[in-house]
Amino acid sequence: MKLSDFDFDLPEGLIATRPAVPRTSARLLVAQGAMLHDQTVTDLPDWLRPGDRLVLNDTRVIPARLSGLRHRDSAQGPVQARIEATLLEPRADGTWAALIKPLKKLKIGETVIFSADLYATLDGVADGQGHLRFNCADDDFDAALNAAGAMPLPPYIAAKRPADAQDMTDYQTVFARNKGAVAAPTASLHFDEALLAQLATKGVDFTHVTLHVGAGTFLPVKVDDISSHKMHSEWGQVSATAAAEIAATKAAGGRIIPVGTTALRLIETAARDGEIKPWEGDTDIFITPGFTFNVADALMTNFHLPKSTLMMLVAALMGQEAIRTLYAHAIASNYRFFSYGDASLLIPEARKPA
Repeated sequence: MKLSDFDFDLPEGLIATRPAVPRTSARLLVAQGAMLHDQTVTDLPDWLRPGDRLVLNDTRVIPARLSGLRHRDSAQGPVQARIEATLLEPRADGTWAALIKPLKKLKIGETVIFSADLYATLDGVADGQGHLRFNCADDDFDAALNAAGAMPLPPYIAAKRPADAQDMTDYQTVFARNKGAVAAPTASLHFDEALLAQLATKGVDFTHVTLHVGAGTFLPVKVDDISSHKMHSEWGQVSATAAAEIAATKAAGGRIIPVGTTALRLIETAARDGEIKPWEGDTDIFITPGFTFNVADALMTNFHLPKSTLMMLVAALMGQEAIRTLYAHAIASNYRFFSYGDASLLIPEARKPA
């Protein structure tokens, strides 16, 4: 398969820079096999049945984008440079891997001051990333980062506007609890407590898993033959409880519906042997057309970037022609795209109940 097979033209005006308010007022395009239905997220309970199980990614986004100053003495006197850092992940040696701009203006051993309570020294550089050692750790680090950092909005939003205080709420799910992501599991942003309660009352069950979404989710595919693409890896965990809940629902004939591609990738990683099992580690699973889904029966997800690995994933679930039709309908109907955009509920024909 070629990268061009997953391309489409998207009008710039359909890229959402703010979410719908309230969250559940976003539009929901339901694809039930070949049939398309224009709905809103508030209609989701109408499309689910007692015994269905939603799988939710409970990762918590950290305010990973930092702006600070590097100070240096020169022949002309003290000079300073503005340094931007986006934290990626903690490393075993206690440093944080980070994207630093401009990296060339920071030398090994120099310190960047982000706030009175938060500063970091550049310990090393590898693979284009800087390794930052901060002045504090644990709860003190969390508090200082929350005060100094901004939400790491996706590039297609950050290019249009800077992150602000509203994003601290908007770019976080209501069930976020395990900190470590630098991007939100965006399909989950459409849920609020009232919708979750309504679904529970109907008899829909919930399972929480954790996959820390990394900045690699925004990396473009640069090869024309997608089979040669190297997928980024992200840390995830499916607990014994989560695996047992999913297995019980499958055994009882209920549907497993991950909310978001991150939850889907994680549970399919944990079921590579055919059955869901407890799992923890780094997953680089790459789901393309022809993939055998062992767990997921449907998927709730946002609308994705052209030529992205996520377009390949939804094409694997629904079929390439069905996805082309769905995306053409979404564009013609002015659905809002990407992280702060509208949602879709994808129910493959082959996985519909008898």
